[in-house]
Amino acid sequence: MTVTLQNDLLTVVIEDAGAQLSSIQSPDGTQYLWQGDPAIWPRRAPLLFPIIGRLKDSQYTLEGTTYTIPTHGFCRTAPFTVVEQDSRHAVFQYSDTPETREVYPFSFVLTVTYTLEGSCLTKTHRVENRSDHPMLYELGGHDGFRAPLAQGEKMADYAIRLPGLEAIHPYGMDEACMTTPKEAVYPLENGRIPLSPAAYHLDTIILDQPPQAKAVLEDGQDRPRVTLEFQDFPYLGIWTANKPFDTGYICIEPWTTLPDAVFVGRGLADKQGIRTLEAGQCEELTYTAAFT
Repeated sequence: MTVTLQNDLLTVVIEDAGAQLSSIQSPDGTQYLWQGDPAIWPRRAPLLFPIIGRLKDSQYTLEGTTYTIPTHGFCRTAPFTVVEQDSRHAVFQYSDTPETREVYPFSFVLTVTYTLEGSCLTKTHRVENRSDHPMLYELGGHDGFRAPLAQGEKMADYAIRLPGLEAIHPYGMDEACMTTPKEAVYPLENGRIPLSPAAYHLDTIILDQPPQAKAVLEDGQDRPRVTLEFQDFPYLGIWTANKPFDTGYICIEPWTTLPDAVFVGRGLADKQGIRTLEAGQCEELTYTAAFT
């Protein structure tokens, strides 16, 4: 099942499976969202919950018990229920199940709301702890945007700009894709980050939240095409598949938590940035994308 939001500037299609964006299109036919390709990257904009990235041996510990959980958690294909919708907003909801509790022993409700206003699409995540004890969780976006967007352009023409930064100091990554401490500082030419993490010999560029909590996908003429604002998210990932050719997309990923790292323990509570909700508590985390 899909839900469509529409105004004079954008048509947005969202799937109930994973509450995942399926299409973001302008009236002139410009498709902003990566449409998936099994030979490159089959997904489009998966939701990361209750963990971000991969864990060492796909495992974490909690109160003496070891749990095995898939990379990025279990919400990427989870069957969300559409609980509210009209032409400008849609609300999706997913709750724990016996299967989720086997890998993540908490009772929760995750509500995802999309709101379309002009050329901006806002995604709000409401996380509610229905357990009778504190709940630990991670949450993030993994939205893939097409680059280039127009015929005659090349992916190499595009770049990410992080307003307020003239250099980046990313976390490192080992051969197992575990995060390692920051080392090198990379000056940015005209403030632009190339659309290939391999340019820095990394699988993923992982950064602390930039000064303005904003990332801008720019074309070869320095025009902003997608602007993501993510004040609620302390970390940012920038990723595309490492291929010997242009992949045609870039993921701009706001994260609450740093992916698993060599400098943290195996416990879920050890993860850098892990969020905690007390019993019965809830919180909302929002990011907004603007398209031009």
